[in-house]
Amino acid sequence: MTHTPSAATLRACSSTTAWFTLLAALSSTAAAAADEAWQVVGRQGLMQVVIVPREKATEAAAYRAQIAKLCPPERTCFINFFTNPSGALAVLPLPDAIAAEATARFRRSTKNGVELLQWSCRLGLAGSECF
Repeated sequence: MTHTPSAATLRACSSTTAWFTLLAALSSTAAAAADEAWQVVGRQGLMQVVIVPREKATEAAAYRAQIAKLCPPERTCFINFFTNPSGALAVLPLPDAIAAEATARFRRSTKNGVELLQWSCRLGLAGSECF
């Protein structure tokens, strides 16, 4: 004996499937936004200068994700991070409006085997180990 679902049951299943599809799409959109590369203003030798979205300025995990994108693990890498709340043109040398908004700096020396993510003291995140 086979059971044929009613029209109401089919509509409910279809509606539920639509909700799950919508939730999956929203989740992947949010994940993609979180993974977006931050603006690299330029490089000076090994040093990269990066603009941090204001809403990510204090999120260590967001910095680590960007560092992973910008610095291959086996390479020496230096990054200075800044916010740009004034919307100034982001070019090197940095305008004073951006240069005053340092948030963090990352240093990895493969020669010395040292890796350090250091916060700007103005953010109040790191106690005595800030710059």
